[in-house]
Amino acid sequence: MEKRKIMVVNDELTFLQMMKLNLEETEKYEVLTLAGAKDILAHVEKFRPDVILLDLVMPTIGGLEACEMLNNHPIGKNTPIIVLTALDKDIDKLKAYKKGVVDYLVKPVETEKVVATIEKVLRQD
Repeated sequence: MEKRKIMVVNDELTFLQMMKLNLEETEKYEVLTLAGAKDILAHVEKFRPDVILLDLVMPTIGGLEACEMLNNHPIGKNTPIIVLTALDKDIDKLKAYKKGVVDYLVKPVETEKVVATIEKVLRQD
């Protein structure tokens, strides 16, 4: 079975390492981690992820701005984005959904919940 490609974008390095380890442990995914959204478009072109897990609060380029960049990109606009953030306010969720995000998870979150959400999004493809 071919592994699905997951891109995780988050400025917390410990979180990135943990998420990569936990997702790859399922043996379903190939995971690329980015410590920020600055080069997200170049990585989307090279890696061609099936799903992007995106934090909202990051230095330089925040998650909502990254969503806009992806929405205006030929490959990025067709890549489902799941927000994975500590922000739990309805206004943040609303802003994210308006940018085309397909799901919204609030940290801390169990790996099983992340995997279930990824699988749900992939089935909708």
